[in-house]
Amino acid sequence: MRVLLAGATGVIGRQAVPVLAAAGHQVIGLARTPIRLPDAEVLAVDALDRAAVADAVRSARPDVIVHMLTAVPDPVDPRHLARDMGPTNRLRTQGTANLVAAAGGARVIAQGVAYAYDPAGSPVKDEDAPLWHDPPAEFGPELAALVEQERRVTWAGGLVLRLGHLYGPGSSFAPDGGFAQRLRAGKVPLVGDGASMFSFIHAHDVATAILAAVERPAASGVCNVVDDQPTLIHDWLPEMAAMLGAPAPRHVPAWVARLSVGEWGVTYMTRMAGASNLLARRQLDWKPAYSTWRDGMAADLGIRAS
Repeated sequence: MRVLLAGATGVIGRQAVPVLAAAGHQVIGLARTPIRLPDAEVLAVDALDRAAVADAVRSARPDVIVHMLTAVPDPVDPRHLARDMGPTNRLRTQGTANLVAAAGGARVIAQGVAYAYDPAGSPVKDEDAPLWHDPPAEFGPELAALVEQERRVTWAGGLVLRLGHLYGPGSSFAPDGGFAQRLRAGKVPLVGDGASMFSFIHAHDVATAILAAVERPAASGVCNVVDDQPTLIHDWLPEMAAMLGAPAPRHVPAWVARLSVGEWGVTYMTRMAGASNLLARRQLDWKPAYSTWRDGMAADLGIRAS
């Protein structure tokens, strides 16, 4: 199939291009700036330019459009989440609208997130669980953008892959990424009870999920793409620090942390829900190569997981 991959040069795109090409698909990439990739032709297009997107889609003649466009800074300032996520929110709204409008008969697969579920109730959510009813104010614009993106994609008969917390080469959680650097510097404390439940996903596992979705045209709606073992932050943060050779995270009461990182920063560390991958396993016949973040990070570090 001809696959138009928007975001071909990003963290996920660089993993997905060779995976799709190795499976025999012809990949045409979209990126804001021109770049050469060994397994794909790349078109330089601003996804917010509706006419340019329409021209690129006509030129590419795709069977499937895969939308993995983001513009997330590393690091994100939790006190200014709405500001830092503003460019990504526009890609999720205006960029998605442009791609869907230009799609014609092409199916659309888009990137969502699996950590926007309302934290009430079970700490691990499936796709039927509601999204956040009353999120912290800083998360409100991001949630609104995600809801609009999912509405556009699913209305068009497409599929939204709700991704867990992304790690792997080029990500903030990579051994040389922004989060890892702050952890080594002792700047990531364990806040409050550390009760946030995280579901991670390695970028290469996202790439294989994209391949599975491309090859299953009946798949539609929303689908969590996460690893097998949701993990509380009070368990994974100290272990990740040890793997990275960082000092053990100090404990900071929530009220103290709120003074420096705001309500969203505290919420991120204490109230997030995890997600289940059972639907992806069933609907896409997919499973992650890295069952836990520990396995994937050990592979990235070149060490054996304990």
